[in-house]
Amino acid sequence: MTHQGEVLLAVNGLKTYFNTDDGVVKSVDGVTFHINKGETLAVVGESGSGKSVTSLSVMRLIPMPPGKIVEGEVLFTGKDGKQKNLVTLPEAEMRKIRGNDISMIFQEPMTSLNPVYTVGDQIAEAVMLHQNKNKKDAMVVATDMLRFVGIPAPEKRVNEYPHQLSGGMRQRVMIAMALSCKPALLIADEPTTALDVTIQAQILDLMRKLQSEVGMSILFITHNLGVVAEMADRVVVMYGGRVVEEGDVVEIFKAPRHPYTMGLLNSIPRPGEYVHVPGQPKGRLEAIPGNVPNPLNLPVGCAFEPRCKFAVPDCSKAVPALEDTGGGHMARCIRWREFDQAQQHEVSA
Repeated sequence: MTHQGEVLLAVNGLKTYFNTDDGVVKSVDGVTFHINKGETLAVVGESGSGKSVTSLSVMRLIPMPPGKIVEGEVLFTGKDGKQKNLVTLPEAEMRKIRGNDISMIFQEPMTSLNPVYTVGDQIAEAVMLHQNKNKKDAMVVATDMLRFVGIPAPEKRVNEYPHQLSGGMRQRVMIAMALSCKPALLIADEPTTALDVTIQAQILDLMRKLQSEVGMSILFITHNLGVVAEMADRVVVMYGGRVVEEGDVVEIFKAPRHPYTMGLLNSIPRPGEYVHVPGQPKGRLEAIPGNVPNPLNLPVGCAFEPRCKFAVPDCSKAVPALEDTGGGHMARCIRWREFDQAQQHEVSA
């Protein structure tokens, strides 16, 4: 359950750049959002929008060089109740937070789990480091965590290696590892992308169940808006390294105010029902034309302007401000009022 007003994580004006031989890549360019205690915030967008770099910046896992957090702050309130700026925190202090106060589930568990150690050893390592337990007690915790995430015969599985487990089980091991120290914040970076739909549904159900039992917040990174509808309380839509829309999940789905969000919603295959974009025929599955822009050569104005069917000349002159369109629903588009009026007209009609 969300604790209204109790902010756990606040990202303010975050900029993460990469120096390359071809120039500076502005992967994250002034991103601002917050997560309340007990809340699930989804960050969505196509590949290359800056979602994963944002999460890695929060964890301070950006490879330096070539990457660098050049500006902004990440304010986090840990288990001790003290607020810290993770950007300026010494590395020794940051290591105490990773895996303990903030844990992360990566996209592909086979590349995140060490193939030469048993899954029990890998879970126990975090428990020994952060909870000061000996190896025997840590292995008991590891077995209990495998049971907690629904892995059958945990006493046997704790001694098995990653290659002996299915993809769904490996993802459950990653979740068990991430939750072993009862973190305040869980970052899930597209945790169901490599799984079939049946296992995906099981993992999502598991995450919802564990959130209600543990009381943690979740930063859920995905490009799948169908998953967002099931998991999230609020949504942040990213494009070109910037936030282009933010708001309550119901409001975003009901009345999107940025053309990119409209395009993402209309790309969801749903039998008999599609989100209606003003001015477009109903009942048609729309594809967003073009590709995500090269981060080395972003447009001068709105980054989405070259792909936007609603673009006007003013869109290419300057980057639009992220405006509050009402009730905390934010949009980075100079035409959001027209979309809002068109949607209200359709509802009244």
